[in-house]
Amino acid sequence: MTADIVVIADYDYGDVEIERMIIEGAGFTLRPLQCTSEDELIAKGGDAVSVVTQYAYVGARAIAALPRLRHIARYGVGLDIVDVEAATEAGVVVTNVPADYCRDEVADHALAMLLFFARRLRVYDDAVHDGVWHWKSGAPVRRLRGLRLGIIGLGNLGRAIADRGRVFGLELVAYDPYVDAAAAAGVGATLVAFEELVETSDYIVIQAPLTDETRGLFDREAIGKMKRGAVLVNTARGPIIDGAALHDALSEGRLSGAALDDLPEEPAKRREWRRDNPLLGLPNCLVTPHVAYYSDESIRYARTFAAEEVVRVLRGDPPRSPVNLERLRATAT
Repeated sequence: MTADIVVIADYDYGDVEIERMIIEGAGFTLRPLQCTSEDELIAKGGDAVSVVTQYAYVGARAIAALPRLRHIARYGVGLDIVDVEAATEAGVVVTNVPADYCRDEVADHALAMLLFFARRLRVYDDAVHDGVWHWKSGAPVRRLRGLRLGIIGLGNLGRAIADRGRVFGLELVAYDPYVDAAAAAGVGATLVAFEELVETSDYIVIQAPLTDETRGLFDREAIGKMKRGAVLVNTARGPIIDGAALHDALSEGRLSGAALDDLPEEPAKRREWRRDNPLLGLPNCLVTPHVAYYSDESIRYARTFAAEEVVRVLRGDPPRSPVNLERLRATAT
């Protein structure tokens, strides 16, 4: 009897040895692919019982075309690349990796980006390399204590950012329609309306999931309402920000800086990406290649967890991080 096929739709880890050890060690067959479209996934993975995906989209069309599919696993937290509703209707279990796997990494990255601008590191470094050795070369620099940090999204990662911000003496406010005031107070933050946060914060960190509600949340209107001289940090997903509006605000000097861990076009999801985003030409825009989640430890954890979820689901054991299991059970009854 042929072993059930587990397909890895795409990956950028260099190898799949961690996954192979876990999945094939459990008696299943692993087929690693590098799909860039649903058509490719359907053509090469049509016999899969489980699909693991990093960036590749697994939508309704692919789900319908994979008749043996029982499980879809995300290597990370976000679910916008999986049609969860279509999976649920087809009786397919969806799992992700809980945000704990990169909690410290993302929070550290967000605060590092904030401090980069707060302490004017690029300006001072450029001055020294130009032969200027003087404290005034980066002035003005303001003391962090007492300044306001606004956090968009007060989930697990947002709370970790709040913990770190509180250590620096920042006044914490947050916007999250799914969190109550008591939960915010537990990390020293005050819940406020989106408009108040945008208009009054010296630093804003975005740590919200990409959903229909948050896509384009920081549009031209929202960015235009930001405090003059404020800094915008995005350690979430690129499409939450309108890149053209941000470019205008930075180039005109209305914002002091922006730090982005992803660009609006999401380069990681493109087969080919060219360095033509005008944000990359601005000295007051710091960009990292979607690495806030990264450490050697977090990558190993995510790969191990996703592979173990495959084995749990295919063996009939309850997954540790199900996305739609309750809805599947409700549908079954």
